[in-house]
Amino acid sequence: MTTTVDPPATLNTARMRTWHRPSLWFAGAMAVATVLSIAAMLIDHRTLLGSPVWAKPFKFAVSGGLYFFTWSWLVSLLRGRSRKVASVATTVAVVLFAAEYVAMAFQAARARPSHFANTSPFDAALFQAMGVMVAALWLATLVGTVVLMFTRIEDRAVYWAVRTGAVVALIGAGLGATMTQPTPIERATIKATGHSDLIGAHSVGVADGGPGLPLLGWSTTGGDLRIAHFIGLHGLQALPLLAFGLAVLATRLPRLRESAVRVRLVWTGSIGYAGLVGLILWQAERGEPLIYPSGTTLAAAGLLVGVVAAAVAASVLVPVRKAVR
Repeated sequence: MTTTVDPPATLNTARMRTWHRPSLWFAGAMAVATVLSIAAMLIDHRTLLGSPVWAKPFKFAVSGGLYFFTWSWLVSLLRGRSRKVASVATTVAVVLFAAEYVAMAFQAARARPSHFANTSPFDAALFQAMGVMVAALWLATLVGTVVLMFTRIEDRAVYWAVRTGAVVALIGAGLGATMTQPTPIERATIKATGHSDLIGAHSVGVADGGPGLPLLGWSTTGGDLRIAHFIGLHGLQALPLLAFGLAVLATRLPRLRESAVRVRLVWTGSIGYAGLVGLILWQAERGEPLIYPSGTTLAAAGLLVGVVAAAVAASVLVPVRKAVR
């Protein structure tokens, strides 16, 4: 399934005609959902676990819109059988995410949790169904990611950014599974009473619903597993944007006109980005808030920054070995 495609230098209208239509339309629908969820938060002042009931639909609309907008472009890079396979997988992912989003909005309207809910048999069944949808969505994304591994792009920096970004995003999506296990408090409640209204949590060391960052809601008193999940998921946008940014800078910086230099920098950015996801996940699992890191976390972050900075310097300064003819 190896194909060769032209480099996607610009996101012009003519180019967008080749994009995957269902995911592009769905990204537009998520843009509308973003506006509607903002309006809902302004009108409906109810809260759920310390956050506005419409905050989660808002965040998922923004994240889903960016995610599927990018996949619409990624599918356009493919040709022939590869494109057909990726198109079907991406359409399936759109349908599954749309179904999950409808369930989430339905629960928001009822002021009930959509994730980890075990308040009633209906809530528990709905969350289990959403879990099946998420697992199937991950598998559909895996298919699209594998197909991308066999795609050739003329611009080698974009070629590697697309591949590494898709892999990091796939790993980031999978990190959602870290939130589904009962917490120690929930286990104790189940042992004592036989029931817990919530099964699973995104906070570590504190209960969900405590103080959090404005709008994002990420915990400011304990660890929060959603952060690594979010940042990893959007490696799908960050790393291709890095490659495009390097291409733009190459018009002003002669050194970046060397394809090998841009490839080195993309690989450096990819490894650094993956390291950032791992660092933030490690911090959260130790019960640390993002904005209040311990000395150990700061030391690890400093080491990561130092390694990335050294790799950037080496990428730019080490001469490119010319092919012998």
